[in-house]
Amino acid sequence: MYYELRSRKPTIWNHTENGDQMVPLTPEQRATLGMELATKRQEHKDLDAAIHALANAGTDDPMLVQRLKKKKLALKDRIIELEHILLPDIIA
Repeated sequence: MYYELRSRKPTIWNHTENGDQMVPLTPEQRATLGMELATKRQEHKDLDAAIHALANAGTDDPMLVQRLKKKKLALKDRIIELEHILLPDIIA
């Protein structure tokens, strides 16, 4: 199952025996993605706080800080992807 990011209506690609087709998100899928979005936002906020705490403590482990920043960036990418799925751009 793949999510279509550029359509007006949130849709997903469903694989069927007759080929791939686009279908709108069900309320359950929207709720699941909404929960994932909220979780990822909280994880992103927590990582930001951890990075700032390590920086202020003057830690001698720059690799740890770098790993946390990389994870934070991956979370941000997923957050943006979920926002595009759930809140598509509407051209007025």
